[in-house]
Amino acid sequence: MGGVGVIILLVLAGLTVLLSFVTVQQGTVAITTIFGKFSRILRPGLNFKVPFIEKVFKKISVQNRSAELGFQAVTVDQANVNFTAMLLYSVINSDDETIKNVVFKFVDEKNFMQALVRSVEGSVRAFVATKKQAEVLVTRREIVEAVKEQLDVTLENWGYHLIDLQLNDITFDEEVMRSMAKVVASNNLKAAAENEGQALLITKTKAAEAEGNFIKISAQAEKDASQLKGQGIALFRQEVAKGMASAAKEMEDAKLDASLILFSMWTEAVKNFAQEGKGNVIFLDGSVDGMQKTLKDMMAMNQLATNNNNPTKK
Repeated sequence: MGGVGVIILLVLAGLTVLLSFVTVQQGTVAITTIFGKFSRILRPGLNFKVPFIEKVFKKISVQNRSAELGFQAVTVDQANVNFTAMLLYSVINSDDETIKNVVFKFVDEKNFMQALVRSVEGSVRAFVATKKQAEVLVTRREIVEAVKEQLDVTLENWGYHLIDLQLNDITFDEEVMRSMAKVVASNNLKAAAENEGQALLITKTKAAEAEGNFIKISAQAEKDASQLKGQGIALFRQEVAKGMASAAKEMEDAKLDASLILFSMWTEAVKNFAQEGKGNVIFLDGSVDGMQKTLKDMMAMNQLATNNNNPTKK
């Protein structure tokens, strides 16, 4: 019996030693209780505890955690919005009071997650309820900031804090999506029509300006051409008058009849008509009376030119 007793004592001693040490993994802490009451917190590594009396109640991870959730909210204009979100949260720190809140505020992890998800959903719904459906898609950052602002105090009392909330997907009901697509399509058509109208206006304006400039340039060119033509005709007439006056003066100095010049001009004109007519029919009065009448008219023109070149004879 003495040998058996020694063995039993050795077994009990070994069991006592084994129950006196607890290994806590990195990133976690352990909470111990004595007779059901909180005792202390064991940090990562090898820890000693009172065997048979002090028990490890729960081990808590102080690392970051994530959770995915989906829920629905209603906008102020009664549009259903579907959210898919990802929560990133963690224990605030490993202080005693913080760990006690994490361990004892909720019955278990399931109840805590339910409270956390419902709190996030409630904050998002409260924010979305003040916005119209057209505003929701452009307010992701505002939604996240509003949720974090409302939840920070609550989560702190639970021993946690919300690191990030990512709204991965925001969708509307199928009916709302169709109506929004129609609105976008109509706005695109309106913008395209406005752009097309602006382009057409610019094109027509430029065309009108070009046509106006062309008319203006053409009119100016025609004006300049007419002016130059008139000046040319006037110069031609002046030169003809000067030539006739000079020839008449020379005939007068030679004591010859100036009508010879007119007769020569007449015959030259008839000759030119015959050579340059190119098949056109020109009727001339070739009688003696007709020639005399033409010579008288030409002499009258000569006299007028002479008077114009010599104002003192008027």
